[in-house]
Amino acid sequence: MKIEHERKGDDGFFYVEQNGEHLADMFYTMRTPSEMNIYHTQVSEEFKGQNVGLQLVEAGVAYARQHRLKIIPSCSYARTVFARHKELQDVLA
Repeated sequence: MKIEHERKGDDGFFYVEQNGEHLADMFYTMRTPSEMNIYHTQVSEEFKGQNVGLQLVEAGVAYARQHRLKIIPSCSYARTVFARHKELQDVLA
């Protein structure tokens, strides 16, 4: 599964697209030049139970590491992922 990323100014999102339709999204905004706030994650019924949400958060973590950013997970799903996956916590603000 290919996860795409788009960023325009301070806002961005990671997503999975199929036949021109977004089936999973994770939205963020840059609160400061070095902190990204993950504020919403959604996954279509078609992908439920396939860890697609986790993969979106992992893509965000990879992006944060690459750009030396810290993450603020205000989305309840993202908070749960960080709580369960200690290996991702190095990017927490």
